[in-house]
Amino acid sequence: MLTGLLFAGTGSLVAMSPLGRRSGAHLNPSVTLAFWTQRKVHPHDLAGYIVSQLLGAFAACGILKVAWGGTARALHQGTTEPGHGFTALDAAGLEALMTASLVLMIFFFTSSARTARWTPLGNWLLVATLVWQGAPYTGTSLNPARSLAPAVLAPELAHLWVYLVGPLAGAFLAAGIFALFPRVNTLTTKLFHDVRYPSTMASDLPTRRP
Repeated sequence: MLTGLLFAGTGSLVAMSPLGRRSGAHLNPSVTLAFWTQRKVHPHDLAGYIVSQLLGAFAACGILKVAWGGTARALHQGTTEPGHGFTALDAAGLEALMTASLVLMIFFFTSSARTARWTPLGNWLLVATLVWQGAPYTGTSLNPARSLAPAVLAPELAHLWVYLVGPLAGAFLAAGIFALFPRVNTLTTKLFHDVRYPSTMASDLPTRRP
């Protein structure tokens, strides 16, 4: 639980920071892809965000590999792997379900002007719970970039597909479920919407011109 609170809390603090308020704090390709399915992200921005997310993940893992040396190698760079007797397919399925729950939470929170500003809190509580309950089984990645970088640098590639297919499938699953609520639409792609900051992505809430 403590790990989950720290992990999720960091992402929520990024969303509330000046940089996060400007960019939308999309640290996860699954989240950006999910908003693209809602026609809120231009294909050019989708590509740019995913490239940036991957570069950030590789930069972080590279720095930790140099800084921690033998400790990083002993921990396989933090590579996510199935655990507790889970098969790769089991892990992919659970990653898809957990990612879908995360994306749906974000979709519903950002579908109302009253709740949009509370998205970081929802993210903090939900992801902390998913890490607490899911980490023993899959490592609770939820994020292809987070798993790709350490797997490549370790290298530990045997189960990498789990953490690419699972979260991305979860994004599409969430979009499919969200489509069952035709009267509900996402209003902003930002995880913490602030009218004082511009947005390069689509927004139905007030925002400064970029």
